[in-house]
Amino acid sequence: MMNCAAPGRVVLEVRAMAKSFGAVEALKDISLTLRAGSVHTLLGENGAGKSTLMKILAGVHQPSRGQMFLDGQELRLAGPRDARRCGIAIIHQELSLAGNLSVADNLFAHHPPGRAGWIDDREMLRAGRKLLAEWGIAIDASAQVAQLTLAERQLVEIAKALNQPARVVIMDEPTSSLGASEVELLFRIIEGLKSQGKAIVYISHRIDEVMRISDEISVLRDGQYLGTKARGEASAQDLIALMVGRPMRDLYPPRPPAVHRTRPALLRVEGLSVARRFQGLDFAVHAGEIVGFFGLVGAGRSDVMAALFGIHRASGRITLDGQAVQIRCPADAIAHGMAFVTENRKEQGLVLDQSVLHNITMVHVHCARKAAWWTDESQELRLAQRHVQALGIRLASLHQPVRELSGGNQQKVVFAKWLALRPRVLILDEPTRGIDVGAKFEIYRTIRELAAAGTAVLLVSSELPEVLALSERLLVMRAKRLVKTFGHPNPSAETVMAYATGAAAA
Repeated sequence: MMNCAAPGRVVLEVRAMAKSFGAVEALKDISLTLRAGSVHTLLGENGAGKSTLMKILAGVHQPSRGQMFLDGQELRLAGPRDARRCGIAIIHQELSLAGNLSVADNLFAHHPPGRAGWIDDREMLRAGRKLLAEWGIAIDASAQVAQLTLAERQLVEIAKALNQPARVVIMDEPTSSLGASEVELLFRIIEGLKSQGKAIVYISHRIDEVMRISDEISVLRDGQYLGTKARGEASAQDLIALMVGRPMRDLYPPRPPAVHRTRPALLRVEGLSVARRFQGLDFAVHAGEIVGFFGLVGAGRSDVMAALFGIHRASGRITLDGQAVQIRCPADAIAHGMAFVTENRKEQGLVLDQSVLHNITMVHVHCARKAAWWTDESQELRLAQRHVQALGIRLASLHQPVRELSGGNQQKVVFAKWLALRPRVLILDEPTRGIDVGAKFEIYRTIRELAAAGTAVLLVSSELPEVLALSERLLVMRAKRLVKTFGHPNPSAETVMAYATGAAAA
């Protein structure tokens, strides 16, 4: 273990840092001071420059101008290996794990134990188990990463970054895939790092987290540095207004009158089960209703959504408008007017190397061709332009690769892809994961408008305030079963968590 630095001592300093990509200036004269034993949070909308700055600190990008100083000495990084050697570790927002390898293989990818070119697999497994136990992460080191949930993969990514001597630990949206209990575990890890004298950079769009764990908070907007506040010097609303450039007092759009309660159910599920994933679910959703699902990681919420969309083969009965339907694959679900915004947009929601135009129109075009509808490029272009405008997607061109967009704009493209089909049932699994508060507001508005137009919405979210504010009924899952249904008005967050953790049943 490295010696602890003196509390508050400057570890890393950034002066007048700038970065351009062609004609686009992503960062404009950013300055930042990171101190030992302190959490310095960066706030800003998607595209504000936070991740670009972190990639410069991690050696991924070279700055166009500016300087960095580590312990008072000028620092020049030729690449990520240089950054690791200098004690700078980064937990990327986009996971960098190899799915076909074990957890232990991933933890020691940069420095596997062994000698003379031979890897000692037994020692690597032992060391992996020790590392996970040291940080309180209850994951099997021998498990294949591809078999883990998204939250478990995020915890492995965190452990991987901590598996090296580090003076600076950069955390880019580390809680975006985590449930409440995993977030608490991460906060305990952060307190441990602070006690060791590490300088921590924390990036998050969750304002409640920022206000809880930050020692200092710096705000970026459009690549520019707007200032730094110590915790307690500014309220959450002050920081949001500074971040988005406008006051946002009402994050959640108002709840419309619940006229749907007098209508028959549009979607009804009876005895829905998938072996080893969840058992015996019964629920209904009316046209124009938003029904929320909440539970801790591993409760089975995402598996239920995947089964409804035909990704998992399920037993039980599903009816639409009173008629029994067979959903054996996603194509069946789409044919019945169902759409699915998955929690993992990078792997399951988008084709990253394809254009925004292709991503928005690909499902619509496929369905049109299958139904022998006539489409042409001009029709596709108008369709994409309409949804880009409606959702406020920021882009240079419809022909721009979708990977070049910010996370919030990528998520809006996923929404646009499904909205082009005008779905009757919209399944949303963590629809605001990893996006900023401004983009969240626009997505919330879109969800409300869809419900008002008669779409039945199923909403899975790990953010309890979000699911409580948007849902008209709330279903709580625990241990792969439905344990409680709440009607309107929704209960307190404490009551919901009591059922999600099992405390209420006890």
